[in-house]
Formats: sequence, C-alpha cells, structure tokens
Amino acid sequence: MKKKMSKKAKVLIVILTVTVILGLGLVILRKVLTKKSSLETTTYTVRSETYENVIEISGTVSAAQSQSLQALSSGTVVGVYVQQGDYVKKGDLLVQLDDTTQQYNLAQHDYNMATKKINGSAKEIELMETQRLALVQKINECKVTATFDGVIANLKVSVGDSLSAKDSIGTLVDVSYLTAEVEVTETDVAKLQEGLPVEFTFPAYDGIVNGYVVGWPAIGEVTSRGATVVKVKLRIDEYPDVILPNFSFSGEIKVSPDENYVLVERYAVAQDKDGAYVELARTGERIAVTVQNYDSTYVEILTGLSGGEVLKAQSEVRASGMNRNNANRTSSGGNGARPSGNSQGGGAPSGGAGGPPGGF
Repeated sequence: MKKKMSKKAKVLIVILTVTVILGLGLVILRKVLTKKSSLETTTYTVRSETYENVIEISGTVSAAQSQSLQALSSGTVVGVYVQQGDYVKKGDLLVQLDDTTQQYNLAQHDYNMATKKINGSAKEIELMETQRLALVQKINECKVTATFDGVIANLKVSVGDSLSAKDSIGTLVDVSYLTAEVEVTETDVAKLQEGLPVEFTFPAYDGIVNGYVVGWPAIGEVTSRGATVVKVKLRIDEYPDVILPNFSFSGEIKVSPDENYVLVERYAVAQDKDGAYVELARTGERIAVTVQNYDSTYVEILTGLSGGEVLKAQSEVRASGMNRNNANRTSSGGNGARPSGNSQGGGAPSGGAGGPPGGF
C-alpha cells in the first residue's frame, strides 16, 4: 500500500511539473507574440521642423522725413505752386503769402542806407546792414518752401486764404525709405545687432516686406505697464506702393538664420553591421540613415529621410521615467512645434542623453 502511494505521488509530481512548464511556455509565447504584434502596429512619422530664433515686433511705419508746411508770418495767400502728390526738390517755393509791405520796407531801407553811405559813419552803416538782414528774413517768412526732396502728402490751402503765423497747411514727406521704432524687451537686447534682417507683415499687403535694424539707444525705458524696453529703429529701403506711412505691421527680427531639422523617435531606428536604418511602414523598404542624438526621445536624421515618412517601430518604448507616457502609442507628424527635450528657445537644440536602440 505504501509503495503504491509513492508511485502515485511520483506521477502527480510529473504531471504538476509538466503543467508548470507548459504554463510558463504559454506565458513566454504570449509575451513574444504580444511584443511582435506591438512592434508591427506601432509606427512613427518623421517630422520636419524649422527652428526660428526671432524677436517678435509690431508697430507702424513712418516716412524717412516729414515736414509740416506752415506759414511763419500772417498774410493772404497769393500763390500756390504745387498740389497733393507732386514731387518737389529742396528749396522749391510751395506757397507764397502777400509780402507787399515787407518788400516796401526793404526798398525804403535800401534807399536810406544808400543815402547814409554818403555822409554816415561806418558804425551807422554796419547797423543798417544788420537791419537789412532782418527785413530780408521778414520777406522769406512769407514763403513756404521745401526743406528736403519729397512728395506733397496733403495740401489744404488756396489763393485768397488768410493765414496766421504757424498755421499748418499741409505735409511734405520723404518716402525714399520707411522707418519704424519698436519696443524690444530688455531680455532680448543682447541678441540685437545692427543690420539684422527684419521681416514685416502688413494687413494691406499679402507678401513679406524686408528691412533691417538700424540701431538703438544706450538707455532703456519703462513702459506704463512697468516693463523695461529699448526703442529699436528699423528701416525699409524697398517696399510696394500700397504701403504708406503710418500703416501698421507685425514682424520678426531674425536673430539667426532658420534651422531645419528632420526628427523621429529613436525607437523607429535600428542598427546592424552596415549602420543605422529604418523601415517604411507601408512597404517594409529598408532605408539607410545617418543620425545623431537630439534628446532622450528623438534623434535627428542627417541623411536618408526628408520628413513625412511613416516608419515601423524597431524596438519597444522603455516604459520608465519620461518615456512611460510615450509607451504603446502611434507617433503623429510634425505640426510646427519643436519636440520637447533638452533644447531651449533662443539657441540651437542640443543633443540629449541616452542612445537609441542599436547602440548609437
């Protein structure tokens, strides 16, 4: 009876052992199949990113020069020699006031001075010369002249109008180029350089207008909001005719040229004896690539891909640390935002820690 019980125990042990082995085998097989299925269904889309190191700005443009046309003397307008839109040269006579009285006073003075030269003293003659200069100035004050080459932007005066001294009758502008003054925060001033390119966008124009940084003062200002800024001067040498002084704009000061990156999650890249490679998800085609570290999640593709390709996963995402949130997902294509990582705004992205699958 004891021997029979011993044999039964041995049989039971064998059965249990076989059952355990089969169970472990099934678990391992399930894990292998699950891993294979996960790799087959996970894809990553190659992202083409452009990194712009810029300072955003906004404001309004101004003419290169502007003159408010004013009469320096009171009187009646006897001549208007230009109209709105006319191009004029520096020194051109634009508007003439009646200067009959002033001309008479000068003629009378010249007569008296000629008489005084016969029997007057040198001091008297010198004094009369000074008086004559004042009378000539009175005549000049009856004229409105251009102080620079430019265009009559507006003119609101007619012959017969009566003007008082300092009355504004129009505007002369020099539009050979445009200027703007924009506020740049104190944290961005260190990035500025004279000549940096500026891209302007105007509501009145569909394209981009190019300009450049002219300079800025060596002192900041505090705005009403309490922010410290520097007023930076910009210039536009060439622009479309639809852009006029006082038009509003938004834009960017280009601190450095745009940098283009082709990025993909490192789990889409594998390596063999010939180097790094990827596989297209749709066709299975293998493509050799050159990569370098970008951050702990992404690698930069230097050669082989251009962006937009959908790739097979080559290894599982490590479900630990920052990668836990990325596990078991399908990557989407780039949307213009830079991937998160060790890179900071204002400088070129730096490589991150941790090598991708395959040992690079």
